[in-house]
Amino acid sequence: QCVILTEVSLLLQKKINDFCHAQQPPIKFISADVYGICSRLFCDFGDEFEVLDTTGEEPKEIFISNITQSNPGIVTCLENHPHRLETGQFLTFREVNGMSCLNGSTHQITVVSPYSFSIGNTSDMEPYLHGGIAVQVKTPKTFYFERLEKQITNPLCLVADFSKPQAPLQIHVAMLALNHFQENFGRRPNIGCLQDAEEMLKIAMSISETLENKPQVNGDVVKWLSRTAQGFLAPLAAAVGGVASQEVLKAVTGKFSPLQQWLYIDMLDILTPLEKMGSEEFLPRGDRYDALRACIGDSLCQKLHDLNVFLVGCGAIGCEMLKNFALLGVGTGQDKGLVTITDPDLIEKSNLNRQFLFRPHHIQVAEATLNINPYLKIDSYINKVCPATENTYSDDFYTKQDVIVTALDNVEARRYIDSRCVANLRPLIDSGTMGTKGHTEVIVPHLTESYNSHRDPPEEEIPFCTLKSFPAAIEHTIQWARDKFESSFSHKPSLFNKFWQTYPSAEEVLQRIKSGESLEGCFHVIKTLSRRPRSWTQCVELARVKFEKYFSHKALQLLHSFPLDTRLKDGSLFWQSPKRPPFPVKFEFNDPLHYGFIVSAAKLFATVYCVPFTEKDLSEETLLKIISAVKVPEFRPSNKV
Repeated sequence: QCVILTEVSLLLQKKINDFCHAQQPPIKFISADVYGICSRLFCDFGDEFEVLDTTGEEPKEIFISNITQSNPGIVTCLENHPHRLETGQFLTFREVNGMSCLNGSTHQITVVSPYSFSIGNTSDMEPYLHGGIAVQVKTPKTFYFERLEKQITNPLCLVADFSKPQAPLQIHVAMLALNHFQENFGRRPNIGCLQDAEEMLKIAMSISETLENKPQVNGDVVKWLSRTAQGFLAPLAAAVGGVASQEVLKAVTGKFSPLQQWLYIDMLDILTPLEKMGSEEFLPRGDRYDALRACIGDSLCQKLHDLNVFLVGCGAIGCEMLKNFALLGVGTGQDKGLVTITDPDLIEKSNLNRQFLFRPHHIQVAEATLNINPYLKIDSYINKVCPATENTYSDDFYTKQDVIVTALDNVEARRYIDSRCVANLRPLIDSGTMGTKGHTEVIVPHLTESYNSHRDPPEEEIPFCTLKSFPAAIEHTIQWARDKFESSFSHKPSLFNKFWQTYPSAEEVLQRIKSGESLEGCFHVIKTLSRRPRSWTQCVELARVKFEKYFSHKALQLLHSFPLDTRLKDGSLFWQSPKRPPFPVKFEFNDPLHYGFIVSAAKLFATVYCVPFTEKDLSEETLLKIISAVKVPEFRPSNKV
């Protein structure tokens, strides 16, 4: 399905790419190269490559407040709820009252404003009354690729840094010149050799003339690529490898937009401090850092060795950080240098599928990093960085650090550490991921704003009445389920346990109640004792009754209180967007969702109330027998609203 090439000559890359491109269906082709301070990634997924989902995001659902009878018809969203759509996307409609012919139909939209969009001619449709939901439709998109041979002369590059829009083409020419140099001389340019640099520059000038756009040759880029071509930067290779892995995922799944077709990642920003260094700084010393030294010089290597780094978090990103620290020799100086790490769970098993450094036998073993570099000095902790640990992570501790690196999974911890860095004037490198997205932020005292200088808009809290009676979006139902789970299997059992920790003697509790004393939590404990299941059968019965209560009786009660034709004082219907009328669910044993609820709830009740159960108890035959005998209470409407 996919071929990935690394450290292969350009000539061989072309031959393999031609073979892959010619197959039916084509074999997806990816090549990656890292030379010194520059790297490139190339993708060719065939003449036509269909992507089923270009973003991987959940389809958007938009509640409708109005649709005009016009050409084009304008759809308006509910107040203060921007649709966040783009022109050209497709939507399908449901639950529209009035323009019922829209229900089930698909329309391409044109954005009019953040709160409205047009869908085509609606002038012949019946008038819009109320309600309706527009749901985004994921439509396949075809991407077109060219062979490597053709793309070399007319490259389609992704601009990763908009402050340097010309950099990709300049590096493209420089790296092609390096490939030609290797083919001509059978080697890479020698470190600091001016003659080799001049030769590469001549090759670059001639290559530029053969390209369709004839890009301008950047002499500095060519010179520094020539000087560092024998070197290797581990973080640059990690970045390119990570992107290449994502492209493999796209190639085999048909999900997410693929790279078209070149990506150049460089470390040109480090060139300014290197300008004043002599060529002897980059020459090999016969140790493990020769490849690094060829890129950044010996002085910067020594600075890395002498760094004191505080790494907070050793999850997926933290593991990658540790690997890079080890390969760069951070914290390996003879007299200076130390890597301090802290994480309550140093390496979790769930993190192993998101990084390549550790394996299952390394879980909670920070010393795994020493297999990469035994000279690395690590001081590891397993406590949180928070106000309660300021005796450990004091101001004196922070002032001894050269840089703080965070690889955390929550905003509050980031804000706290940022405040400590600001107070002690320490630089901070923060990074994080969420799904397919990620961020990195470098914070330098007196130069950049701090992490706390900007805040995301506060998340909207879901009103209780919405969760209880009028859920309108999937987020509402998820929150409702979380609240029910927390109440039934955590909060109520905790209150029960806390009561008996306070009053360990049942006789004492009875005496106090008889004497008229009010004990906090007593009513809840009596209620729990009277209703707690004492056998597996009772656990299943309780789960079945809960199903009826949550998914049938609640809906019937709401429809009893507010029938479908209920109108407000102004004459408008009660049940209109965003309110959605409920529909009671009839329990079906053969429905996997219904059956799964009963099994899961029964197991949870049994675990909470210490009721033993066996594999036989979980069999369909046993469960069917128990459920069939359950006397489900009939619905009796209440006059409470």
